[in-house]
Amino acid sequence: MSFTVSQVARAAGVTVRTLHHYDQIGLLTPTGRNASGYRQYSEVDLERLRHILSYRELGFGLEDTAALLDGSGDALTHLRRQHGLLLERIDRLQRVAAAVEKTMEARAMGISLNPEEMFEVFGDQDPARHAQEAEERWGDTDAYKQSQRRVSKYTKADWLRLKDEGAAVEERLRAALLAGVPADSDQAMEAAEAHREQIHRWFYDCSHEMHRGLADLYVADLRFTAHYDDQAPGLAQYVHDAIHANADRAGA
Repeated sequence: MSFTVSQVARAAGVTVRTLHHYDQIGLLTPTGRNASGYRQYSEVDLERLRHILSYRELGFGLEDTAALLDGSGDALTHLRRQHGLLLERIDRLQRVAAAVEKTMEARAMGISLNPEEMFEVFGDQDPARHAQEAEERWGDTDAYKQSQRRVSKYTKADWLRLKDEGAAVEERLRAALLAGVPADSDQAMEAAEAHREQIHRWFYDCSHEMHRGLADLYVADLRFTAHYDDQAPGLAQYVHDAIHANADRAGA
């Protein structure tokens, strides 16, 4: 079968002018002409056009496309090459989309860092991975709104300091657990108080009763439990007990 330039343009979603240009530069020269001298495209020509459009979609220039098509290799070779390039592009776009989603979630949490700064501060840990859930659960509370206002002003340096302080507090609690210090001892309760003060200083006004509620969450929500127990088995329960003991002491 043979096809006119108009038929090919309509089927391929390109303009007649584009096909004429491809012919002029030798990228896609139709196999034949009819009696009136008009271009006639064969099925082989259409196959070549499909490859041209695929490479164009992948971002290749016309000269590079011609070099690829006019080099060695049959149709299967070209298909394999295009398939590999498409997979690479999909992977790249997925990574870009993930970065954009991470930034969107961070903005929703009030975090004003760019993706590079987010990685520098948090690495593979995404601080905003539960942003929607947090907003649904606590979005109407004063503590949530206060935290939003505060973190929106934090720079990368602030976040690095906050992270280091938090890690130091958790290390105090972990060390107390590993040393066999009771959760209601002065050492454990002082570490629990440092935990509360860090939240109070960096995020929102955290009373001892509010801190007690957080402690309950640490053992009720497996995600929080895992955060602590990954550092030392039983640490989540230990932190819970130390926070409760500290709140009881403050109340007394």
